[in-house]
Amino acid sequence: MNFARIASYGVLFVLGAVVGTAGALVQGGWFPGGLLLALLGAAGLFHGGVRAIGGRAGAVAPAAGWLVAVMLLTASRPEGDFLFGAGIGSYAFLLGGMAVAVMCATLGQRPQPGGPAARLGK
Repeated sequence: MNFARIASYGVLFVLGAVVGTAGALVQGGWFPGGLLLALLGAAGLFHGGVRAIGGRAGAVAPAAGWLVAVMLLTASRPEGDFLFGAGIGSYAFLLGGMAVAVMCATLGQRPQPGGPAARLGK
């Protein structure tokens, strides 16, 4: 691993935290459209990370940042303040974001270069 690759993972982690924080604010503010916007933003970042890095780790780094930010915002504070309400939108954002991260990490693979275009056995 070289320094540029490690730095790009760090940048993707920070971007994931920013997208998770912004999505947490938007999904509650504009419920139906905000939830869709938050999940599309997360999917765009996760898929963009796969394309930029060229592997699954490109989706794992921003997903880890997203998860850390969302879990920190989910926890209640001693004052009783919290950002997420107990509603369907909050749960859809949490579960939908995790599902999008898993989908981008597993389905975002590029085909092997130089491989045959035909199926095996043909």
